[in-house]
Order: sequence, then structure tokens, then C-alpha cells
Amino acid sequence: MTNLTAEAADAIVRAAIAYGREHDFMPLTVAVLDAGGHLVAFLREDGSGIMRPDIAIGKAWGAIGMGINSRSIRDRLADRPSFQNALSVVSGGKFVPVPGGVLIRDTAGAVIGGVGVSGDTSDKDEVCAIAGVKSAGLIADPAEPAPDWNKSRL
Repeated sequence: MTNLTAEAADAIVRAAIAYGREHDFMPLTVAVLDAGGHLVAFLREDGSGIMRPDIAIGKAWGAIGMGINSRSIRDRLADRPSFQNALSVVSGGKFVPVPGGVLIRDTAGAVIGGVGVSGDTSDKDEVCAIAGVKSAGLIADPAEPAPDWNKSRL
């Protein structure tokens, strides 16, 4: 297994923000965690709301903790609100089951971390996270954003 380096984490954060700027998204907050859920890199753009850091970390932390990206968590748990609430309690509130939490895999497929993005719609947050991971030469999970991500609106 490859470890997530600070250099790769920084590249992910910067590329995710750059993608958001390129597409004129709302101000973003990006958090990259290692496989143990520890913060490795973080950036909050000017104008990104004060809750955005917690949301970004919660998206990444939930994905790492459950071993699946946060879009899949949302889809799988849509009809299980009691379990979602239990996960929120167990995680100390660090569980945000909406798109924008992307697993970071090495070239062998092992999970080495997660990135969470918050600031625009969840689908737009997710596309920024995926772009960030790919820019660092790592594998994003999910590999592609939702088909109609560009149609999502706040």
C-alpha cells in the first residue's frame, strides 16, 4: 500500500479548488484525510461558509469510515434514516452522507485516504474532489461524477 503524502494531498486540494474556480462554482472548502482519518491538507476559500470545514471533513471521514464514497453512502442508506443517525452518533457527528466525499486509492486499489469538498451543490463538490484526486495521479472512487452533475443547482 502506498501512503498518502503531504505533497499529493496538497496537490489534490489545489486542483479541486482550481477546478471550482475554472467552472465558477461557489467558494469551496477542501479537506484531505489519510486512511486513518487524519487531516493532511486543507484549504478554505474566502467566502466559504463557517460550517464548510466540518462538512468537508465529514464527507471524507464518512467515506473512509464506511469504505465507500459518500454518493454511494447516500444512495445505499436513503431508506435507512435510523442507521444514518446511528452512524452520525457513532462518528461524533463526523458523518455527512451526501456526494462530495471521494476515496483516494493508490494504483493497487488500496484506500490511502479521502477528500471532502463543500461549498456548492454536492454533485459539483464531488466533481471537484474527483478532479483533485486525478490530478495527483491517484485513483478517485467514484472514478466519474454523477451523469448530470452540471445540472445541479442550489
